[in-house]
Amino acid sequence: MKKNKANKNTSGNIAQNKKARHDYFLEDKFEAGLELQGWEIKSIRAGKVNITDAYIIIQNAEAYLVGCRISPLNQASTHVICEPERARKLLLNKKEIDRLIGGRERQGYSIVATAMYWKKCWVKLEIYLAKGKQEHDKRDSVKDRDWERQKQRVMKHSV
Repeated sequence: MKKNKANKNTSGNIAQNKKARHDYFLEDKFEAGLELQGWEIKSIRAGKVNITDAYIIIQNAEAYLVGCRISPLNQASTHVICEPERARKLLLNKKEIDRLIGGRERQGYSIVATAMYWKKCWVKLEIYLAKGKQEHDKRDSVKDRDWERQKQRVMKHSV
């Protein structure tokens, strides 16, 4: 007998930070696990997460996700203290943390979160070393994207 999986997200994608692609040049990609509490996993399964303003800080050779909001569920237990915007530890190995520190301190990169997704039964976070875009860079990106879209339309109608 099959179980009904109507509420299941089939793509594995939980949340995306589309603003990051607009505001930054994304260069080096990393995948990090998250150290979460039980109520946070339940809220993530319900889709109550926002990573739009999320970024990564590094303290004492450990990486933390800051600015990610995981809203608690209404039916959460009363004895559990829910902090929706607490700093969450990222699970990265030493070499990856060293690369992030080097990029941030020596080369002036920012570390931004771009996506949160399921990988098997674990929540993973996609992070990038990123350079900030100037206003003219953003206009160029919009112009290039519009040109690509227009090219696709012309190619579609000419065939």
